[in-house]
Amino acid sequence: MEAAARRRQHPGAAGGPGAQPGASFLQARHGSVNADEAAGTAPFHLDLWFYFTLQNWVLDFGRPIAMIDSFELLYYYDEYLGHSMWYIPFFLILFMYFSGCFTASKAESLMPQSALLLVVPSGLYYWYLVTEGQIFILFIFTFFAMLALVLHQKRKRLFLDSNGLFLFSSFALTLLLVALWVAWLWNDPVLRKKYPGVIYVPEPWAFYTLHVSSHH
Repeated sequence: MEAAARRRQHPGAAGGPGAQPGASFLQARHGSVNADEAAGTAPFHLDLWFYFTLQNWVLDFGRPIAMIDSFELLYYYDEYLGHSMWYIPFFLILFMYFSGCFTASKAESLMPQSALLLVVPSGLYYWYLVTEGQIFILFIFTFFAMLALVLHQKRKRLFLDSNGLFLFSSFALTLLLVALWVAWLWNDPVLRKKYPGVIYVPEPWAFYTLHVSSHH
């Protein structure tokens, strides 16, 4: 009798007809979280990496358009001051993020299909960034630092999660594209004269200006 009276006083308990509207939603959401945890897969931050790749393309290709009104000032900023102010913190933040992309479960060290689809545009952007920005030394230093961290964490039986695999795969693809780019233009006499230094990484816009637009 007392139990029945308590149930009548609290009609929302046990998911009865008087239950709060949000109770079933919270229970369902909690159930889905437990299901994800039971599956043992690390969530891939699709929204983060998609918008990050998108803004990289939009901002970097939109910058030359903005350089038409004050060219000289922006050229100095872009070629000298801007490289130090933008690229060093940029790669440092990426490395700091990468250092937190490790998991103790090897089952979580897999990339979903959505991540695989983003690897190519992401790696292609970093290739453009390295070649056009002439920051190969900074890039290769960051890549080897990431590789050293992976080997170090592997000794502790820690593995890259889906986000770490995505970033590392993007950088590996970038390194491959830079190597192919340099090999293709290795014997170009015009670009060799323009880039006489020890590290020979021609800029895409220089190649376009010298070999494509000059023929039109």
